[in-house]
Amino acid sequence: MQIITEPAEMQSIAESLRLQHQFIGVVMTMGALHNGHLSLVRIAKQKAGTVIMTIFVNPTQFGPGEDFHRYPRPFEQDAALARSAGIDYLFVPSPEKMYPEGFHTTIDPGPISSLFEGRSRPGHFSGVATVVVKLLNITQPHIAIFGEKDAQQLTLIRKVTGELNIGTKIIGAPIARESDGLATSSRNIYLSSSEREQATVLYRGICHAEIETGEGRTDLAVIAEEAESLIRSMPDADPDYVSFVDDETFEPADKALPGKAYRLVMAVRIGTTRLIDNWRFVCP
Repeated sequence: MQIITEPAEMQSIAESLRLQHQFIGVVMTMGALHNGHLSLVRIAKQKAGTVIMTIFVNPTQFGPGEDFHRYPRPFEQDAALARSAGIDYLFVPSPEKMYPEGFHTTIDPGPISSLFEGRSRPGHFSGVATVVVKLLNITQPHIAIFGEKDAQQLTLIRKVTGELNIGTKIIGAPIARESDGLATSSRNIYLSSSEREQATVLYRGICHAEIETGEGRTDLAVIAEEAESLIRSMPDADPDYVSFVDDETFEPADKALPGKAYRLVMAVRIGTTRLIDNWRFVCP
């Protein structure tokens, strides 16, 4: 595995790989690697001959008061995990290399960026869209694997790359979960033992929605309210939102229509740690 820190060098390597007819896959991360990231790598390795992983804690997607400076950065551990997972190139640029002095260009992803995560974190999705396009231009992959846990982000990235005619195919990967159902996340390490136990209520809310829709209920707004009430039963849980959305447009959905796909999305603070999760279903 080669570790690259210079954007120009990474771009040159990617260009050379393409000239050699190598099929390139990329997995973009902010480090603090866990089983969820490694599941993305496994998909990339199944589909691509060369796999690039990026580790970059992107400052432009963090808002004031968020955890940019305390975000975990265990680089030596991450590099060892990436190497053992079979990564070919590990791209680890600094903020100064990605956003040199005088950098002003940003991408406005449109109305979707103001919903849910965007409402809670103004400017977040502009930062995400901008860094993803930069990393795609630098690594020049044929495919890019993103986890479905960040469902709004995945929808937005597909929209941005499609509208900007970026040729990379965006592939969504299933959510990786712990044995008790909690979605794997780099932020789980912030939870105390009591908070970690309470955090499983997110998955219990999802299970409630799965059972209710499985029994034929279509009143999605009411089911979401029931799931939110269940989550609020935990003393340290404070939901930002619990809502069903149209899986394609991410617009809020109150009632399910036959044949359409929907997704229950949620963001919940457990103590001071903000967790997200979601679940997708198709109405019969």
